[in-house]
Amino acid sequence: MLTAEPFLGVDPFVMYLGDNLLQGGIDDLVAAFRANGPDALILLTPVPDPEHFGVAELDGDRVVALAEKPAQPRTNLALVGVYMFTALIHDAARAIDPSARGELEITDAIQYLVDSGRRVEPHVVKGWWKDTGRLEDMLEANRLVLDTIAARNDGEMVDSQCDGRVVIAEGARLERSTVRGPAVIGARAHLVDAYVGPYSAIGEDCVIEHAEVEHSILLAGSSVRHLDGRMEASLLGRNVHIARSDGQPRAYRFMVGDNSEIGIL
Repeated sequence: MLTAEPFLGVDPFVMYLGDNLLQGGIDDLVAAFRANGPDALILLTPVPDPEHFGVAELDGDRVVALAEKPAQPRTNLALVGVYMFTALIHDAARAIDPSARGELEITDAIQYLVDSGRRVEPHVVKGWWKDTGRLEDMLEANRLVLDTIAARNDGEMVDSQCDGRVVIAEGARLERSTVRGPAVIGARAHLVDAYVGPYSAIGEDCVIEHAEVEHSILLAGSSVRHLDGRMEASLLGRNVHIARSDGQPRAYRFMVGDNSEIGIL
């Protein structure tokens, strides 16, 4: 935040953590922030395990205390990773000390605003919210988003079929392949003798050839070729290539991006 201060200047701004996904977006919340003019607005949602999150304590419609991953949470209201601030938050960040883990905690900066008598408004999220820091969370977020799509086919189909709600982007080509929705096939993706099952998101320029993929996410430029079994519940980063080697002994050979996990059953 302090790193961005020269760019932000005195303007109010939204701080949206990149691993969070919020149903419905934040347009209405931004409008409320502008209309009500608080010094900060924080988003909250009830969670079953608040000890793993920043937690807020409320007194009616007023925030009175915040704690970062408390061992004994006083409430179950976790901080969603979306905040709206005025420039006062920069002064608050400079005024606090690093935490035990050596970081300037956003919860401490907001608490400084509260202790200084500034107006910090809470908003409890009504729709779903996902913190996508883990593989299973990312796949669940993908499922939630895919449940909202409407079928569309702007690609090329050669002896192929789509069942259910499937989006085929422009430039995609399917040859002797089946896609069962909800699923998205990105621009210029190429499927040959392939099966893509429900809750799969295949990014642009991906290739799936002689393989089956289900409940998975493939980011741009990735490929899956010549697998005997079905790949499921997986996440491939950009330009990751998975294929069976033609050499002996028969074995899987993977080239995988950072922080990946592969299980062979």
